Amino acid sequence: MAKYQILVEVQPRYLPEQSAPEQGLYAFAYTVTISNTGDAPAQLISRSWNINDAGGHTEKVNGLGVIGQQPLLQPGETFEYTSGTRLRTPTGTMHGSYFFVAEDGERFDIDIPMFVLDALSASGGSRTLH
Repeated sequence: MAKYQILVEVQPRYLPEQSAPEQGLYAFAYTVTISNTGDAPAQLISRSWNINDAGGHTEKVNGLGVIGQQPLLQPGETFEYTSGTRLRTPTGTMHGSYFFVAEDGERFDIDIPMFVLDALSASGGSRTLH
């Protein structure tokens, strides 16, 4: 087992009740599950997201922690949170990274590969990310 190993799973969903398609506003929520599958405790310090709509507009979001927290994950522990974003188009993508510091001081980034936000799909889908 790797000493520093974080598993990220993202479940996006469209929020029709918070959207106004006639005004070019599409709201999405995404639930992120972060699991420490490594051997060392690690704390999520910051996040960086790239949010892209189908029209080519990109928004970059950077900040400390997630939903106001900087969770410390012991080996085997999981942290889950839900956040959201709005797009100008019915489809788009998100990708980014989390910055962690392990208990022993080691610093590392975990890439969050691209996932799809789709108001046109009823399923929404699930994506497991490493």
